[in-house]
Amino acid sequence: MSTVKRLVADKPLVIFSKASCSISHSIKSLIRNFGANPTIYELDEISNGELVERELIEMGCSPSVPVVYIGNKLVGGATEVMRLNMRGGLKPMLIEANAIWL
Repeated sequence: MSTVKRLVADKPLVIFSKASCSISHSIKSLIRNFGANPTIYELDEISNGELVERELIEMGCSPSVPVVYIGNKLVGGATEVMRLNMRGGLKPMLIEANAIWL
């Protein structure tokens, strides 16, 4: 099992980020504004961050952060998350994954 798959397993909401990335900060803020408490992996702060970043790039994530998984499904990066939100799909997806409750 890949490191990324292991890190997202059994978690309703995961964000791969870098503490120094302003776009990552914006995506984390957007998702938290729905009341979600995501599991966040700061790739520039964890010991295997470079390995995880390489795996994300190999999976087609470009840029490598932010990358969002909801309900063990790869949503994508900032563009995909913002697009999903603008279309009204982000909140229902968070609810379905039990990342937020109403």
